[in-house]
Amino acid sequence: MDYRPWTKNLTFGTIMVSFFEASLDVISVHHVGNPSQNEMYALSEQSLALKDDLMPKLLMQYFLTPFEKANEVYHLAHSSDINLNEVYHFVSEAFADKEKFHEASEQIAKYLYKVSNHPNIKPGELYVAHFKQVQIEGNLLDTIGIFKSENKETYLKVYPDKDGFRLDYEENAININKLDKGVLIFNIEKENGYKVVVIDHARSGQEAAVYWKDEFLHLRIRNDSFNQTSNTLGIYKNFVTQKLDNEFEMSKADKIDLLNRSMKYFKEKDTFDMDEFTGEVIGNPQAIASFKTFKSQYEQEFDSPIADTFEISDNAVKKQSRVYKSVLKLDKNFHIYIHGNKEMIQKGFDDDKHLNYYKVYFKEEQ
Repeated sequence: MDYRPWTKNLTFGTIMVSFFEASLDVISVHHVGNPSQNEMYALSEQSLALKDDLMPKLLMQYFLTPFEKANEVYHLAHSSDINLNEVYHFVSEAFADKEKFHEASEQIAKYLYKVSNHPNIKPGELYVAHFKQVQIEGNLLDTIGIFKSENKETYLKVYPDKDGFRLDYEENAININKLDKGVLIFNIEKENGYKVVVIDHARSGQEAAVYWKDEFLHLRIRNDSFNQTSNTLGIYKNFVTQKLDNEFEMSKADKIDLLNRSMKYFKEKDTFDMDEFTGEVIGNPQAIASFKTFKSQYEQEFDSPIADTFEISDNAVKKQSRVYKSVLKLDKNFHIYIHGNKEMIQKGFDDDKHLNYYKVYFKEEQ
């Protein structure tokens, strides 16, 4: 089979993925239950035959559209040896020998069944697909997609009839606009665990939700400029909002100023430099030492080293800027938005009224 119905360019943070030349080559479908609920798995005997021209178009839409919202690139990983990662092992076999694709898809289904033992994990159909000519970062690559549909819906159908229309319905149908779980594994950087992008629209509790990324795939974020930028901004935000209170007496306005200064640095610079950043943004030697220790603890805890110098990702800065708060909330009466010079706002205490106050300076109303 060789279908080329899909034409769309998708941007993943700093990662460009293109499906313009992509085609669906082969697909196998299985059913995976939950062993803790005494449900079984069911394997198909052979790959799916796609004779209808509309079917591959719908499948490509169902499988690939959700990845428009993906931001990060991962690797398949293992704590000791990447070859012990089951998905890595089976996918490698499928990439190496097309004749083993369906057999590999069966092994993938069995392994997913093995790790689907949390009582809240829903049964569903598992699709293992091979795509040709999927582009990531300028490389046209064979790609294996693994997708699972867990949530079913009921659809109304309206048919023309001789006297008007007839109404019917279909239960347990799949909404092709709502893929629950999916992963694309690109046949590149095999020694590092391939390039991987993933989605997981989990609707169950956290314990059940982690099985797709952690128990099944065993993913590790690729340490590229997007993630280095995002992680550094996230670490700094946590340092300012959580750590500084333990070591320094700072007003919320001062904290917001520190966050604003860091965001200004990342928006104006092309390259991050740790000494330059801490000198320009933090300034205080004691606070600088505390931040570097805080960053080091994060790197050790999550096994995710961050270089002292790296190229800044504009897309990561835009994403993080959405969660950087510049709002000073005063009881339920006022919100003050602080975007610039902190010298234009001063905090005091009114002894007569026994209330705090802020004095704000400005040149003109707008």
